[in-house]
Amino acid sequence: MGGGGRAVSALFPGYRPCVNGSRPGSPLLPSVLMGIGFGGLVDGILFHQVLQWHHLLTAEGCCPSSTVAGLEDNTLADGFFHVATWLAVLAGTIAATRAWQRGELAPPWRFHFGGLLIGWGAFNLVEGIIDHHILGIHHVRDDLGAPLGWDIGFLLFGAALVAVGWMLVQCARPAAAAPQRPRTSRSAAARIH
Repeated sequence: MGGGGRAVSALFPGYRPCVNGSRPGSPLLPSVLMGIGFGGLVDGILFHQVLQWHHLLTAEGCCPSSTVAGLEDNTLADGFFHVATWLAVLAGTIAATRAWQRGELAPPWRFHFGGLLIGWGAFNLVEGIIDHHILGIHHVRDDLGAPLGWDIGFLLFGAALVAVGWMLVQCARPAAAAPQRPRTSRSAAARIH
C-alpha cells in the first residue's frame, strides 16, 4: 500500500485499497467531456429552473429576476448555457464513439464514472471561479442576496468531485501484468498430440 493508502487507512480504519483492472487503451477524455456537460445540465436544470436560486445573469444590474424583462433575458441566457452544456455531452459522445471505432475498448464503469465526476467537478470549479467570483454575473443563492458561503461550498463540492473522480480513475488504471501460471506437463503433452 502506498503512502496515500496508509494515510487514508489511518483516517478510515475500514478502508481497503482498490484493485486495478482497467482495460488498456481506455480513453479518459470522453468521460470528462460528458461530465462537464452533465455538471452544467445539473446546475442549469436544478439551480436555474427547479430551485430557481439564480439564473445566468441575476447578479448583473441589467437582468433582475424580479421583472418580466429580466426573466426573459435570463431565460435566453440560460438557454444558451444549456446548449453549450449539451454540446459538451455531444462532444464526449463523439469522442467515445471515435475511440471505439479505433479499436479502443470501453472503460470499466469505475473509470468512466470517475471521469464523469472529474468533468462535473471541473465544471463547478471553472464556473464557480469565473462566474461567481471574477465576473460576478451570478451566485449560487442570488435569491438570498448572494451569501459567500454558498459560493465557497459550491467550489468545495467541485473540488471533492474531482478528488473522488481521480481516485476512481486511479483505481481502475491497468495493473502491472499478472504473472502467467506455469503450464503443467499434462497440458504441454496435450499440445504436442
